[in-house]
Amino acid sequence: MLLADVVATSAAVSATRSRLAKVEALSGLLRRAGDQVRTVVGFLAGAPRQGRIGTGWRTLVDLDEAPAAEPGLTVERVDRAFDEIAATSGKGSAQRRGDLLRDLFGRATAAEQRFLLHLLAGELRQGALEGVMLDAIAAAAAVGKEPVRRAFMLSGRLPDTAEAALHGGEPVLAEFGLELGRPIRPMLASPAESLAEALTGRVAVEYKLDGARIQVHKNGDDVHIFTRTLREITRSVPELVELVANLPARQAVLDGETLALNDDGRPRPFQETMSRFGATSERELLLRPYFFDCVHLDGTDLVDAPLSERNEALHKAVGDGLVIPGALEPTSDEAAAVLDAALAKGHEGVVVKDLDSTYQAGRRGKAWRKVKPVHTLDLVVLAAEWGHGRRTGYLSNLHLGARDPDGGPPVMVGKTFKGLTDELLAWQTTEFPKYEDHRDDWTVHLRPHLVVEIALDGVQVSTRYAGGVALRFARVVRYRPDKEPPEADTIDTVRNMLPGRA
Repeated sequence: MLLADVVATSAAVSATRSRLAKVEALSGLLRRAGDQVRTVVGFLAGAPRQGRIGTGWRTLVDLDEAPAAEPGLTVERVDRAFDEIAATSGKGSAQRRGDLLRDLFGRATAAEQRFLLHLLAGELRQGALEGVMLDAIAAAAAVGKEPVRRAFMLSGRLPDTAEAALHGGEPVLAEFGLELGRPIRPMLASPAESLAEALTGRVAVEYKLDGARIQVHKNGDDVHIFTRTLREITRSVPELVELVANLPARQAVLDGETLALNDDGRPRPFQETMSRFGATSERELLLRPYFFDCVHLDGTDLVDAPLSERNEALHKAVGDGLVIPGALEPTSDEAAAVLDAALAKGHEGVVVKDLDSTYQAGRRGKAWRKVKPVHTLDLVVLAAEWGHGRRTGYLSNLHLGARDPDGGPPVMVGKTFKGLTDELLAWQTTEFPKYEDHRDDWTVHLRPHLVVEIALDGVQVSTRYAGGVALRFARVVRYRPDKEPPEADTIDTVRNMLPGRA
């Protein structure tokens, strides 16, 4: 298959806001992809199988190879080039990578060069997000959507799911199962307006910790720990590895949070916890895990088991001391007491969970509801304006965007300069130019990369922004290095915060 076919489909998907049109364009391409379907899906989703291959944005934008007049590059040829670049290391590797890139870009047309640049930089935003791509895979393979979604839930890999669907259909999709050492997508919670609203049916009420999500896989002494984005951090957190290796369970897959605590048991700043996930982390800052779910225990998969059963398995797997604080089937007064205790200890609030619900990996549904006293949204930073007065010389006022659920560019919903400390202002001024797309006299516009948590008093109807809504009294809480733009809150979530829409 020619790369030009992939680029043309990417452009068609980007040019329409119709989910149906996106699915039709993608599924048509996938049906023609043959044995290159895994590579094609990776390209369209903006995630080549080689991952980051050691080429920075500045290296890429400095390439000035004259484009080819006619398309001739194949998907297979590009994939091989990515393999070569990723495998290049040692003395002279930068020069060698540059030579390989120049050769590749010299074979590409202008449109293909633009596509490759954004693909290699991890900045491809053509609309082929997971939900759209999963529907396209199902349509291309003429199979049901649910088997495709389940296979992806358990594998976490769109290319594997596409290959199974197109080459084996539903029987092969049904063979996907939970595999120790291979992370699955985390189940997510949706916001609730109040504790009373969330308390319906049989529920558990648990602390919502101000920590970082982790997924732990244990197979005897073999331990792997992953972040919410499925990035492995095992080597960065030896104290967690040691603790997990000594748990009662022989085999387990656990969902939980980890955080650094002060001597009084209150959480340290979120950024300090996240600093431990880097390659050169501060090892003397110890992390404490708290687990709230168990989806595998000693040879038995529990993804399809109700939470009540998974909760019993959790206590068997880790004992009582590492289970997140909370209460099972509390009265309204008992649930309120759990919320008060969580807030008093410096945490964000509580999560209310349906005890009859299965583990819906990768889904943000009503089975888990988060209750916090302050409304917050995770939004994408679109731009920043240069400050005035005491902020002169610093990038200050943020332009904020919500995610388009159908894969379009983020939708602007407001601006804010509130909540920015001197430390954050200095960090923004240093960090933002790394993601610069363009600038004018007053504003530096960014490629979608950074996610920031914003507190707000609500939203209101507005004709100022394309989404038709604007944030009220928005202020910065913190940046979210554990999240990527596809995990930001959607414009639908923002609109649902309008009065009378909850």
